[in-house]
Amino acid sequence: MDFLRPASWEEALAAKAEHPTAVPIAGGTDVMVEINFDHRRPEYLLDLNRIGELTEWEVGQENVRLGASVPYSHIMEHLRAELPGLALASHTVASPQIRNRGGVGGNLGTASPAGDAHPALLAAGAEVEAESVRGTRMIPIDAFYTGVKRNALEPDELIRAVHIRKADGPQQYSKVGTRNAMVIAVCAFGLALHPETRTVRTGIGSAAPTPVRAKEAEEFLNAALEEGGFWDSRTIITPSIAKQFAALAAGACNPIDDVRGTASYRRHAVGIMARRTLGWTWESYRGNGRSTEGAA
Repeated sequence: MDFLRPASWEEALAAKAEHPTAVPIAGGTDVMVEINFDHRRPEYLLDLNRIGELTEWEVGQENVRLGASVPYSHIMEHLRAELPGLALASHTVASPQIRNRGGVGGNLGTASPAGDAHPALLAAGAEVEAESVRGTRMIPIDAFYTGVKRNALEPDELIRAVHIRKADGPQQYSKVGTRNAMVIAVCAFGLALHPETRTVRTGIGSAAPTPVRAKEAEEFLNAALEEGGFWDSRTIITPSIAKQFAALAAGACNPIDDVRGTASYRRHAVGIMARRTLGWTWESYRGNGRSTEGAA
C-alpha cells in the first residue's frame, strides 16, 4: 500500500487523477476501521491532512461553505445557530476523540446509509462541491447517494466542501442506537422547517440501502400546513396530521434485518421519530425560536 501526501489541493487533485483508485483519508474514522479489519486493502491511500483549507468554513449571507474535513466538534461549537440539524447530528457521532477527527466529507465519501450526517444534510438541502483536474461541479444531496456505500463522485474527483443553506427555521435530529454513545445508528431521522419557502424536508438514515427523504410525507405535510393556514396562525398541528406524517415517513423506509435491529422495528422507530421531531420543531416555530436541543 502506497501512501500519497500532497501538500496542496492542486497536488491532491493531480494525485487523484494519476491514481483514480486512491482512497482519500483525512479523519480516518471509517477508512482505518476497514483497513484494520482487513475489509479493504487499497493500493493507494491519499492523505489530505496537510491541506488546511479543508478544515475551514465560511458563513455567507445565505449559505455555509463547510470544508470537507471540518471536525464535528467544530460544527457543534461554532455553527449551532446556522446549521442546527447538523450540529445535533454531530453530537451523536461516536466519542469526543472521533468527533475531533471525523468530518462530513468522510461520511459523504463512505456513503454508508448509517452515516450520522446524512439525514441532516438531506433535510437541509445541501450541495456537495466535487472537484477534479477537469473542474468543479455541484452535486445536489438528493442525487449524491447512488447505492449501498456508493456515491456520485467520478473516480478522479474529491470532495472539497459542502454547501448548506443557513437555517431559516427550526431543525431537529433523532437517532436510535443500542446504547447512548459509540454506536452505529439503528435508524435516524432529520427534519427541517423552511418557513421562507413554507416547506418541510426530511432525511432518514440506516433504514434503506441509501440515506433517503420521506418525500410523500413531506408532500402531505406541506399541503396540510398550507391548506390549514398553520404557517401563519402557528397553531398546534392536529394529532391526525402528525399521525399521518409519521405513517408516511415509516412507509418511506426499505430496511433490512441485521444484528442491530429488525426491519419492522426500524420502520416503527422512524415513525416515532418523525412524529416527535415534528412536534419539537413546530413548538419551536410557534415560539418564534430555533431549537438546537433534541434527543438522541
